[in-house]
Amino acid sequence: MSNSPAHFGKVAVLMGGKSAEREVSFMSGNGVLAALRSRGVDAHAFDPAERDMSELKKEGFQRCFIALHGRFGEDGTVQGALELLGIPYTGSGVMASSIAIDKTMTKRVWLAENVPTPRYVLLQKNNLGQQAQAHVLQTLGLPLIVKPAREGSSIGVAKVTQASDLPQALQAAAACDTDVLCEQFIAGDEVTCPVLGEGDTAHALPVIRIVAPAGNYDYQNKYFTDDTQYLVPSGLPEAEEKAIQAHVVKAYQVLGCKGWGRVDVMIDAQTRKPYLLEINTSPGMTGHSLVPMSAKAAGMDYESLCMHLLANASLEHGASNKDVA
Repeated sequence: MSNSPAHFGKVAVLMGGKSAEREVSFMSGNGVLAALRSRGVDAHAFDPAERDMSELKKEGFQRCFIALHGRFGEDGTVQGALELLGIPYTGSGVMASSIAIDKTMTKRVWLAENVPTPRYVLLQKNNLGQQAQAHVLQTLGLPLIVKPAREGSSIGVAKVTQASDLPQALQAAAACDTDVLCEQFIAGDEVTCPVLGEGDTAHALPVIRIVAPAGNYDYQNKYFTDDTQYLVPSGLPEAEEKAIQAHVVKAYQVLGCKGWGRVDVMIDAQTRKPYLLEINTSPGMTGHSLVPMSAKAAGMDYESLCMHLLANASLEHGASNKDVA
């Protein structure tokens, strides 16, 4: 596989998009764009919210780097459009992307494959009344986490510590999605672990331990403050880190992910058991982002990471753009 800039041809960096994470996507996309250009790639910004995807074909783009986050970018829709256009793209294909964006569907697959994940109750936007609330409290206890099933960057996520706060948390999540996921709260260390590759070649990068102000790793603390600490090396016992990496790679493989991804994990403070929360198939590439940080700890700088991901751009069934009429 050639890594020469000329081999890639004209490259579109897809950024912006229509999701609630549009702002973060521009931060990621502009970072990737600058990195690819610094290595001599003929890369151009492309915002699918402003331009029709068919223009990619008309303008002769031969490869796409997907720096979109959330819905209409990370959920299989853009991937499907690129499959039809015959333009290879970075990251997971249609099915893995569409499952991974949905935290509930992800959990169902993981539970079927014995990947540890917190207990949950799924509610619908039109059924958040007292009966549903009582069921959630009875099943999960307090504290618990409420989140939209198909949103990212901690948007619409709330920790509920008393029953009286549950209705407000449910409404906030329902404002983002028709599916509202209520999840068992795991108290302990918060870590994240990126994965590169595909199938049997998938491998974990170093684990990052996240220490957020007052333990609140929210949208603001993810992207716009310097108060959150990211520890890599993680400081976890070596056996614990290796166990987490093994869980994460399995979680990535059973969903059929490829290219790259990042799995968020909570470690129960009492039992030290890891619980996998979700997987991101188009992780952030901003100045605060975690995949570049982990890759750097493994000896791969930001520009090299971008080039590696672009080199592995593909179509679902292995056809290159030359094979598609």
